[in-house]
Amino acid sequence: MPLHDHFRAPLLKHHHWESFHATWTTSIARQLNKKPLPEGFLAEPQAAVGVTIEVDVATFERDSEGEESGPTVSTAAWAPPKAAVSAPVDLAGVDVFEVKVYDEDRARTLVAAVELVSPANKDRASHRRAFVAKCAAYLQESVSVIIVDVVTTRRHHLYRELADFLDLNQAAREAVPGSLYAAALRTVRPRRRKMRLEVWPARLALGAALPTLPLWLGPDLALPLDLEASYEFACDSLSIPA
Repeated sequence: MPLHDHFRAPLLKHHHWESFHATWTTSIARQLNKKPLPEGFLAEPQAAVGVTIEVDVATFERDSEGEESGPTVSTAAWAPPKAAVSAPVDLAGVDVFEVKVYDEDRARTLVAAVELVSPANKDRASHRRAFVAKCAAYLQESVSVIIVDVVTTRRHHLYRELADFLDLNQAAREAVPGSLYAAALRTVRPRRRKMRLEVWPARLALGAALPTLPLWLGPDLALPLDLEASYEFACDSLSIPA
């Protein structure tokens, strides 16, 4: 399924991008829950439309009912490619302003988030700062993040703004090319060494297929997130032709 422009005519005349983004997040969650996620993990789609629009997929680790908490490794091993970037990062000074609410009965812990960028995330400096701060806060808590930006009507590059926010080196700033892109990010802390940010970038293009990226659930546990499959399912659900 080739990547469409959901933000301009002719597609925008018949299919609102907000509806597509919401459907795509549901498709990603469905894909993860049906097959790749091991027992004890749950993906939930979340969408909020208001002054700003935030669409993402959150992946939680949960205890099996009546069982003690412990590492879950009962899934087929998948070895992701080596990170294209590994750069030192200092997250100690990042301010985090948020309220976390946990379901104590299920002992949920956030381990990964997939962020679908919206035009509102990019349309003004305050919205861009909010998006970047949220991603930085996730990374500070060792929550892996996948950013997917298919917005064609705003040119701001949120990954680069995140790299600036984290004061990364020049190579890391330029690791994600193009105005349309997807990038998987995670933080690692080698023994007795400074925390590092690892990045798996992918350039996107209208008319081309989408990539598969590693979704990290833990230091040694990653799953393949097939963006092409979830995108095709979302398009089919809304009768968007190839």
